[in-house]
Amino acid sequence: MTERRSSLAFRLFAGAAAWALVLLLLGAIALTTLYQRSILRTLDDRLTSVAGALVAAAEIDAAGDVALARRPSDPAYGRVFSGRYWQILDDDGSADGGEVLAVSRSLWDEVLSPGGGLVEQLREDPGAVVTMDTKGPSGEPLRLTGQAVQLSGRPELVLVMAAEDRRPADRDVRNFAITSGLMFLAFAALIAAGVFFQVRIGLAPVLRMRDRVAEVREGHAERVDGRFPAELQPLADELNAMLDHSRELVERSRTHVGNLAHALKTPIAVLTNEARTSEGPLAELVGRQTSAMTEQVEHHLRRARAAAHAKAVGARTEVAGTIDDLARTLGKINAARGLAISVDVPEALRFRGERQDLEEMVGNLMDNACKWARGTVRVAAERTGERSLAIVIEDDGPGLDEAESRAALQRGVRLDEQAPGSGLGLAIVSDLAHAYDGELTLSRSELGGLSARIDLPATSR
Repeated sequence: MTERRSSLAFRLFAGAAAWALVLLLLGAIALTTLYQRSILRTLDDRLTSVAGALVAAAEIDAAGDVALARRPSDPAYGRVFSGRYWQILDDDGSADGGEVLAVSRSLWDEVLSPGGGLVEQLREDPGAVVTMDTKGPSGEPLRLTGQAVQLSGRPELVLVMAAEDRRPADRDVRNFAITSGLMFLAFAALIAAGVFFQVRIGLAPVLRMRDRVAEVREGHAERVDGRFPAELQPLADELNAMLDHSRELVERSRTHVGNLAHALKTPIAVLTNEARTSEGPLAELVGRQTSAMTEQVEHHLRRARAAAHAKAVGARTEVAGTIDDLARTLGKINAARGLAISVDVPEALRFRGERQDLEEMVGNLMDNACKWARGTVRVAAERTGERSLAIVIEDDGPGLDEAESRAALQRGVRLDEQAPGSGLGLAIVSDLAHAYDGELTLSRSELGGLSARIDLPATSR
């Protein structure tokens, strides 16, 4: 839920921000479109007014020609190529509209080119106002409005046209689009910031619960304590109930394992004692079998105990202290041989599991190393990940090849029948490691002997 992977906070923030950005972008486009239509409508209304004024001022003189009683008062129509133009054509049925009867001074010696489409529309519907886009005398874009009228005393239609450079209007629309876009981007940034803080504040109880669960998992707390919102409090209660139930199951399993050990060991001990006090082949056979039964019972009881411990929540063990204790004990046991046992373990390293299981695993490996070492045993541990560690036990003994290393991990296999033991040591370590989702691997050591590496879960930093 934090920086790793795709977090819930990021998805909520990204979704809300993207949705707000899309809506604001659509809003900006809609407003710009409406503004453009408003600008063009104002321009068209102005041109329609000019065309209407020309129609109202047009009259037939004594010679039968079209004359204007008054011209538009806007001085722009008197400046050459000012961007505002008008003209009156005598419709003779041609594609370009016919002969020019009158033009604004701003056109100078040019004429407007409405195109056949506009002329045909004007002829088809006299009196109707038709608007289109065209090109001006300098190639500039024009907005042109035309109207075909029938003047009294003249049989032919008269085409009245007014046009204006639309670049100022387009520039206003473009400036509005840029301004509104920047404003909406600013709004989007503010909304995104608001969404971010809202998500962080809204998810704060969830993040706090996550931290409490992590504390329980790492062994810093026994329950998910704290005040949570009404929506999360039932979840906290259920988690605490599950933790209590888990502890109860672990304790019950330990009790059953102890009872089973007692129930099995007592009759085996009776058989062992009877075999020791008797003589003959049968007594020897019973003695060997009861010894094997004892080893097997111990092995499976350890596995059952480890499986229960591995699923327990909150168990944690200091690695350095445990290994130091084992090194001192084995050093005293092998003092006569002059073994040098070196330990290099970080003080802050902690195994996420029970101490007796760590002692069982590392103790077996260290005891095996001391048994075969010529003079040196080296133990080192390091953190290999956020929640994992590795312990390596090396010796300068004869070591094992690849085939022997695989065989050594099989239960009951003894590579040297002269050495004491049942052949269960490495198999026990491997089973215990697997119970904690770890692994035992054997390889050749730099010291020349065996290197046993065990990967186990660790508490977080």
